[in-house]
Amino acid sequence: MFFSFPPDARWNPNRSAVEFSIGIGEYEGVVRVGRRVFQTLLGDAPTPQRCVEAYYVHRTRLELIAERKVRRRQLTDDGNVEITGRDLRGERGARSPMGSGVELGGIAR
Repeated sequence: MFFSFPPDARWNPNRSAVEFSIGIGEYEGVVRVGRRVFQTLLGDAPTPQRCVEAYYVHRTRLELIAERKVRRRQLTDDGNVEITGRDLRGERGARSPMGSGVELGGIAR
C-alpha cells in the first residue's frame, strides 16, 4: 500500500502548527508539525507564513517521518501524527525505506 499526502498544508492557529493530511488504506489522519519544530529548522522564531513555506521546503523529509510514525503506530490520542524536534534529531543516519542502503541524511529514526 502507498501513502497519500493531499496538497492541503495549512496553518492551525489554535495549535500553532502546520497541518497536512495523510492516508494509507482505510487510515486517514492529520500530521501536525509545531512552530517549535520549524524554529529548529529555521533557527529563529518563525511566523506562521514562514512555517508553511518551510513545510514545502522540507516536505519530503516530513512526509517520510510521518510514514514511519504511522507504520510504527506512533499516533496521538486522537489517532493523528505529531512530528517533534526529537523526530528530526533522531533521523541522522537512518536508512532508506527502499532498503538500498543509501543514507537519507534527514529521515527520522
